[in-house]
Amino acid sequence: MLIYVSGGVRSGKSAYAQQRALALSTAPVYIATARIWDEDFRERVKRHQDDRGPEWTTFEAYRDLHLLPLTGRTVVIDCVTLWLTNFFMDHENDIERSLAEFKKEIDQLSSIQATFIIISNELGMGMHAETAIGRQFADLQGWANQYVAAKAAEAVFIVSGLPLYLKKQLEQRL
Repeated sequence: MLIYVSGGVRSGKSAYAQQRALALSTAPVYIATARIWDEDFRERVKRHQDDRGPEWTTFEAYRDLHLLPLTGRTVVIDCVTLWLTNFFMDHENDIERSLAEFKKEIDQLSSIQATFIIISNELGMGMHAETAIGRQFADLQGWANQYVAAKAAEAVFIVSGLPLYLKKQLEQRL
């Protein structure tokens, strides 16, 4: 099963995803997809690490997440934006190659018997990027988000720490 969680920066996406994971499992998995590129980002990562207790298994993986031992687990992937950045940089800003590889990875994860809670950012709701590469990445992010949301059994948009349910599983509606 795939649960998609999206929202803006500091909207509460990670807290929501972690709470959902803990409600589903006593031993969830957290996959950090970021590469640390500066001291400020290192501090952000530390804050996220401090939010998780010892019950979490953490993997740091930039690509090929489907190769991790995830079968039967509840897995939080944080986040699509940083994960896409890895594809985008590795493919020298080629949107089509990056998106194709990302979609392939989502399809491979979907074939694993596990619950995935995939966190993403809604970049297109903010200011228009000033640079051409920024606009390209925003487009890539939007298309990737649409792909994950379409595959997801559930889609949740977080605003000011509150969940708005965009798509719910049928059994939850009854």
